[in-house]
Amino acid sequence: MDASTSPATLLPGGTWTLGDRTVSRFGYGVMQLAGPGVMGPPSDHAGAMAVLREAVDQGITHIDTSDAYGPHITNQLIREALYPYPETLFIATKVGAERDAQGGWPTKRQPSDLRDQVHENLRTLGVERLDLVNLRMGDAGSPRPGSLAEPLHALVELQQEGLIGELGLSNVTDAQVAEAQGIARIVCVQNMYNVAYRQDDALISRLADERIAYVPFFPLGGFTPLQSAALSRVSAAAGASPLSVALAWLLQRSPNILLIPGTSSAAHLRENIAGAGLVLSAEDVRELDSIGN
Repeated sequence: MDASTSPATLLPGGTWTLGDRTVSRFGYGVMQLAGPGVMGPPSDHAGAMAVLREAVDQGITHIDTSDAYGPHITNQLIREALYPYPETLFIATKVGAERDAQGGWPTKRQPSDLRDQVHENLRTLGVERLDLVNLRMGDAGSPRPGSLAEPLHALVELQQEGLIGELGLSNVTDAQVAEAQGIARIVCVQNMYNVAYRQDDALISRLADERIAYVPFFPLGGFTPLQSAALSRVSAAAGASPLSVALAWLLQRSPNILLIPGTSSAAHLRENIAGAGLVLSAEDVRELDSIGN
């Protein structure tokens, strides 16, 4: 390897700058490491340790988590597997929701609640400063209109205290992104988006022009049988899995898109990395683009 080349640059998509830090565009989301329904510990603790360590060994420098996963479980797993953290590792977390006894995701965005959640993330990750905190708006289903000024100001205060590095948004509308940008520097937006669910096309393009990252979740969700058939045709022609094609399409869609696909298997993680490196032809892209139209 050339001395100027880091492992992250060899991953599909290369790197992106989040605030003042350079991260791999191919990241890893840890939600699947918790138990069923994202509640409780994993059934395979050793496997969870292995996939986290494999992510770092593969050059991934962007890990996405939340103390609500488990709750507390995924942060504890990250700490157990990776602490002391490599200097290159960037851990993004989310606040604004909690878990109830039924496994629901009720919102919790009062300033005192957010302060508690930030401190819980600090405690469970074992750090004095969180690299990135995403403010999660909306509900468990989708974004909802409304002002985010009060909760975002609460996070800005915690940032000024030195407890948060960068700020991002999750599950938000275009109007909420614009409102947030009038309050603080926003380095990323994390919304549901994939080749079939394309409501944020214009937002992604605007954010790319402003050098703000867009982090899609559910990269293979939301397909109807007809749409799935279209994806399957491209996948078959490319000799790849539908997930590989969906991940590759996202990386080629815009340079500011960062991927955080999740898995509880180190082998599956390696497959995701290889699949995302697939180069789609212009014809493939046109057919996939038609799915969302």
